[in-house]
Amino acid sequence: MRTRTPALGAEGWFTEDGGPALVGSRCDGCAAVAFPAASFRCPNPACGGSEFTEVRLGPGGTVWSYTDLRYQPPAPFVPALEPYEPCTLVAVEVDGSGLVVLGQAVAGVSVEDLRVGARVELVVDTLFCDDEHEYTIWKWRPAGVAR
Repeated sequence: MRTRTPALGAEGWFTEDGGPALVGSRCDGCAAVAFPAASFRCPNPACGGSEFTEVRLGPGGTVWSYTDLRYQPPAPFVPALEPYEPCTLVAVEVDGSGLVVLGQAVAGVSVEDLRVGARVELVVDTLFCDDEHEYTIWKWRPAGVAR
């Protein structure tokens, strides 16, 4: 059995505990939200604060933009399938955060299935596997669509 683990570089960026969610931070000084979480300086240039509280970002949002990825990205990207199969990228305005976060759509969702303003929900899904691990990442799925 493979061990589920966040894909390299995404450790601490999302969680499955209590349901899937992105993990960000809120500045204790001005309440600016950051994703990924800020660690040393507030993302608000007018603030400069350095104290943060970890926050779960909403498990859903609204499609802000989208496109299809017809070419295989360079390393360190690892395709889930060989040969590479195009996927859909979605920019989502995450509920209650004021942030737009980019991520893949789940398998089977194409640009024909999306529209600006449509509701989507965050899921944690497999990015790729090796013999020992199932590497996971956040992805977006149209709201109300079963896995």
